[in-house]
Amino acid sequence: MTAVAALENADMTTGRIALRRRSVARPLLYGALVLCALLTMLPFMWVISGSLRSLDEIRSDPGAWLPHDVTFDNFVRLFRTEGFTQFMVNSIVVATIVVVGNIVAASAAGYALAKFDFAGKRIAFGAVMAAMMVPFTTVFVTQFVITVDMGLADTLAGIALPSVALPMSVFIMRQYAMSIPDELIEAARIDGAGEFRIFFRVFLPLAGPAVATITIMSFLFSWNNFIWPLIVAQSMSSYTLPVGLAATSQAAAHVTDYGLMLAGAIVVMLPVLLLFLFLQRYFVQGIAGTGMR
Repeated sequence: MTAVAALENADMTTGRIALRRRSVARPLLYGALVLCALLTMLPFMWVISGSLRSLDEIRSDPGAWLPHDVTFDNFVRLFRTEGFTQFMVNSIVVATIVVVGNIVAASAAGYALAKFDFAGKRIAFGAVMAAMMVPFTTVFVTQFVITVDMGLADTLAGIALPSVALPMSVFIMRQYAMSIPDELIEAARIDGAGEFRIFFRVFLPLAGPAVATITIMSFLFSWNNFIWPLIVAQSMSSYTLPVGLAATSQAAAHVTDYGLMLAGAIVVMLPVLLLFLFLQRYFVQGIAGTGMR
């Protein structure tokens, strides 16, 4: 009995020590997370503060965190800028083409790589992996020459089409499709469903989290893309928001209008933040389902 009591006392002591460690570790963990979040938010806070300050105030005290006199003049001037509405419409059109293209084309490619057996399957998947590792700067000259030869220079289609099936989107859809049981696909085939029907009626509804993931990633890529639209767009009528804001933020005597630029940065960030907040839960599920940890 004495030995049993001693073991019970030892277990209770060990449990108390573990509980104390958890009670100490949890506040430290939360404190570290809060600190990291604040450090991450600092640039955004400065952008918001700068967008509410006048150009003279930004130049006189660029490091200030709070505006002395809050003004919305930068946003008013931004929306009154010639061509701003056209830039926004162009960005929306390009982003829509890219997102829809990735949902359909990348999903189909990922589904085929995961569920079909065909000659060269491993080579095709290896090509997708290789494309993910190749920097854009090594291929944009060739890509531009092809775009010009196709007559798509200075068009929204020329800006959007090279991104309608991003390698990362194909990889995510392929990895997620691997987690879907083959029995579901076979059952649909036994019931007489064709491959297109299986893809649209069985696979895509099950791949909702992966679709949300590639929606966010492809929209972010398209919405923030600067280099490729700058190369392809040769007139202001084809400018997207990043290119248009960079072109119109130059004040007289080639002096950068930082207030206008910061207000434009806020406008560019808002759609991405709203889309992520709306699809955040599915985005996390999609990343977890692909094994990207």
